[in-house]
Amino acid sequence: MTKRKSKLENPLYVLMISVHGLIRGHELELGRDADTGGQITYVIELARTLARHPEIEQVDLLTRLIDDKTVSSDYAQPKEEIGEKACILRIPCGPRRYLKKEHLWPHLDQLVDRCLHHLCQQERLPDIIHTHYADAGYVGQQLSQILGIPQIHTSHSLGLTKREALIANGSNPQTIDRKFNLPHRIAIEEEILARASLLVTSTHQEIVQQYGLYQNDSPQRCAVIPPGIDFSRFSPPTHRQIDHQILGMTDPFLKRPEKPMILALCRPVKNKNLQGLMTAYGQNKELQELANLVIIAGNREDIREMEEDQRKVLSDLLLDIDRYNLWGKVAIPKQHKPEDVPELYRLAFRRRGVFINPALSEPFGLTLIEAAASGLPFVATEDGGPKDIVENLRSGLLVDPLDTKAISEALKQILSDRKQWRLWSRRGLTGVARHYSWNGHVSKYMKAVKSLLHRERKQWRRQRSFSRQGRGCPLPSTKKVFVSDIDNTLLGNKKSLKELLAWINKNNQSITFGIATGRTLESTIEILKQWNVPLPNFLITSVGTEIHYGSSLLCDHGWSNYIHHSWRRDIVASALSALPGLTLQSEENQREYKLSYNVNPEQMPKIKEIYRLLRSLKLRVNLVYSHNAFLDVLPVRASKGHAIRYLAHKWNLPLENFFVAGDSGNDADMMGGNTSAIVVGNYSPELKEQLKNLERVYFAENTYAKGILEGLAHYNFDITNK
Repeated sequence: MTKRKSKLENPLYVLMISVHGLIRGHELELGRDADTGGQITYVIELARTLARHPEIEQVDLLTRLIDDKTVSSDYAQPKEEIGEKACILRIPCGPRRYLKKEHLWPHLDQLVDRCLHHLCQQERLPDIIHTHYADAGYVGQQLSQILGIPQIHTSHSLGLTKREALIANGSNPQTIDRKFNLPHRIAIEEEILARASLLVTSTHQEIVQQYGLYQNDSPQRCAVIPPGIDFSRFSPPTHRQIDHQILGMTDPFLKRPEKPMILALCRPVKNKNLQGLMTAYGQNKELQELANLVIIAGNREDIREMEEDQRKVLSDLLLDIDRYNLWGKVAIPKQHKPEDVPELYRLAFRRRGVFINPALSEPFGLTLIEAAASGLPFVATEDGGPKDIVENLRSGLLVDPLDTKAISEALKQILSDRKQWRLWSRRGLTGVARHYSWNGHVSKYMKAVKSLLHRERKQWRRQRSFSRQGRGCPLPSTKKVFVSDIDNTLLGNKKSLKELLAWINKNNQSITFGIATGRTLESTIEILKQWNVPLPNFLITSVGTEIHYGSSLLCDHGWSNYIHHSWRRDIVASALSALPGLTLQSEENQREYKLSYNVNPEQMPKIKEIYRLLRSLKLRVNLVYSHNAFLDVLPVRASKGHAIRYLAHKWNLPLENFFVAGDSGNDADMMGGNTSAIVVGNYSPELKEQLKNLERVYFAENTYAKGILEGLAHYNFDITNK
């Protein structure tokens, strides 16, 4: 970010994060796939409008860099200016190709690390991190915790709501969980709801009926700020003729194109319920006489080459046209551009038509506002945000999206009464101007942000005391750091350990050597002495809850203060005491910030069930399960991986320069991001499942220290000339 001067004393720097879909500042490819929809419009417009506010210095919209021949090269540009004080930043993570959002989860830790490195190179850190959807929420949450920056989150849609809607429509629960990775997404959403400083919602209904499904719902941390629309784009038609290109999209399909138009505009995915709309239209002859049906469902070249979900939706629509003999009454154009959308609304207005959003679930319903701003009455699903929109605008009707008869009757009601149609049209235009302008949205947004910063100033100031200089944390004189687990990684074979120690000794002027272990500090020192391992430069012990430096074993109290957040050790211990299969380990293995248990895996509840129990008691923890025999319960901010990232931030070193080695589940989170990870050949089975297919994880064939040396060779760890 380039620092800009401002007349204001403390202008704000806002970092927005939106990970999935195709994001650029021009010619948005809305509807190209299931991930490129209304959220993209929202984040772009919010970034631009927010950047124009006098109390904003800069808005950066951070997303994933995509270098893929199947999409535009625009998405491979690291930076794109979208306004005087706004830009899109693209950072690579995972494969270079485009990925659906369900496939992004394994790569998000790497994105966290690369974002962290990027931010630490700037002149200043953001004042606010605003995340969009669960995937970005996960990334932002990690950055928030490491950097001490408040997180604002907008869900856009929620996994539990989506799951309920799909099940109600007949989908198999196990199938949708597997297909959309919903259990993982819902667990992440629970954590975001528990920790975000502010949740921005579009409607009151979203707070009560959608967030209310979650254990960690917190209405007092929610702010209802409806999004706006661009009135320069969406408005009723003037006296000029409709563009022939727009007429060419719709009219060739229709026998009587002059009839009123029922317009639907959405992505071709099951949740949008286009088949329910087609059934409602196809089964009602009177409605067919009243109006044509025009469905703008993304862009396509060949249905057979589309993603499976979109292919099925569009194929079913075409089959239904044939089933109900709707040829000449329905138009489903193959292509449209973003600039065509306002003209399509205006065409529907000119023909005294109606807009419809029949989605099974709809968190907000931006298209309803666009339609109303164009003077077009609407019919909308009664699920979600449309309830608030109808209450504000009084320019449409709500229907049960599963009741096809109700859909057709509502459409007929609007199309049949011209006087009422004009009243709804006028109400919509007036209501949109009052409730849904972007300037109004940003005004409410800034008020909420300033209130948040005032409320949390002391807390975040305390957390930001973890400066890069470390406050008592010795700065390494090297640029490369080697960190190893102890048991079954560093130790296990005396001959290979001797070789590795010789390598460390030879390069001790060029590398910083550290230990990251589940052992206590005392146990660590003892076992290292037994194996004749010199004391390393730093020790991360007790599964990442303690950090000590050098021969004096200087304690990093800043780290202790940081992980103390939300830690209620005695209450956690009491809550777990009644669970079967868990037995507290001996007293020497218990620490101030760690509870350690021996486990009977046949009796112990599943890890997600333990998380669920603790969340229900408002307890925030990190559970580390390893070797199918041990369970460590830590503060929510503590782990080996968090400790390493903390040091990387303090020392201002990129995580690529941290070479980490391990063998079990309690090593996983220090290996899953942007570190250069080595898994020794004698690893525990749970690690393979957690780390498979990640690009910066090397699975060695050799065991113990020999496996570490093999991994260092794999990474060409040649530091002698650095």
